[in-house]
This record gives sequence, C-alpha cells and structure tokens, in this order.
Amino acid sequence: MAKKYSSKINKIRTFALSLVFIGFIIMYVGIYFREHPWIMTTFMLLGFLGIIGSTVVYFWIGMLSTKAVQVTCPNCGKVTKVLGRVDMCMYCNEPLTLDPNLEGEEFDEDYNKRKR
Repeated sequence: MAKKYSSKINKIRTFALSLVFIGFIIMYVGIYFREHPWIMTTFMLLGFLGIIGSTVVYFWIGMLSTKAVQVTCPNCGKVTKVLGRVDMCMYCNEPLTLDPNLEGEEFDEDYNKRKR
C-alpha cells in the first residue's frame, strides 16, 4: 500500500487542530464528574493545557511558515511553501525539492533527516 504524503505545514496545522478538539473532549469528560470537584478540575485543566498547547503549535508553525521558501508548483502553478530539502505541494501533493541532486529521484521524506 502506498504511503500518503502531505505538506509538512499542513501536517503540523492538522496536529494543532486536533489538540483543540482533544482539549475540548477532555474538558467535556470532566463535566461527568461534577460530584467530585477535584477530578472535574483536573480534567478541565488538562483540557485547557491541550488548547494552550495547540496555541503554541499554531504560533510555532506560523513563525516557521514565514521563513519557508516559496516556490511555484510546476503541476498546478500555485505558489506553495517548502520546508526542508523535499516537501509536497499544499494544493496538489506534487513532490517538490530545492536540492538539484534530488531531482528525478523517488520522493522520500527521509531526505529531510540529517545524516549522522
């Protein structure tokens, strides 16, 4: 089965959005413990931390996105951002690279990992 790749920026944004929903779900579970204030407070605080964590991730990816290199996708013609040596187009999932040595190679996210 083929791997499903997507843009790194979109992956991180999806993670941040999931943190918001997870935080709300944890807070909602806390409502079922109204008779036990300490348990309810613990769930509310954990949910709040999830939402604060999502805010931090959104801020981080926003700062990272401003530093990303903008390129025009050869497939769809839209301007997209590339993080690292290889990335996918945000719109059409076309593999993109900034490294001339990797042009024509099969797309692999491992090209972004540093060799030790």
